[in-house]
Amino acid sequence: QVQLVESGGGLVQAGGSLRLSCAASGLTFSSYAMSWFRQAPGKDREFVASISSNGLITDYADSLKGRFTISKDNAKNTVYLQMNSLKPEDTAVYSCAAKRAFWAVRRTGEYNYWGQGTQVTVSS
Repeated sequence: QVQLVESGGGLVQAGGSLRLSCAASGLTFSSYAMSWFRQAPGKDREFVASISSNGLITDYADSLKGRFTISKDNAKNTVYLQMNSLKPEDTAVYSCAAKRAFWAVRRTGEYNYWGQGTQVTVSS
């Protein structure tokens, strides 16, 4: 049974940082591209970042470049999202997703597995 379990969310003041983790089990992690998405209340789910299965190629939403960093540790079956200089508009539920491919795209329908999400709240 495949599981993706996110952790690391919480309440942080504007300008602060958080590091999210997504631990995967039940799959050959090194064969999966991974992505982070987020969904704020009343809004559609939006793409945050992707990383290739080997962890060497990354992609970010244009509005987040320079503040967020995605990384992948295939030895630990974990993908991370380092979030710096957080803003109140970053408040959302952040979810990781896995696609059995070298590379993943920004479309949510492309993914094989999803985690339950972790809440990130940024206060002003």
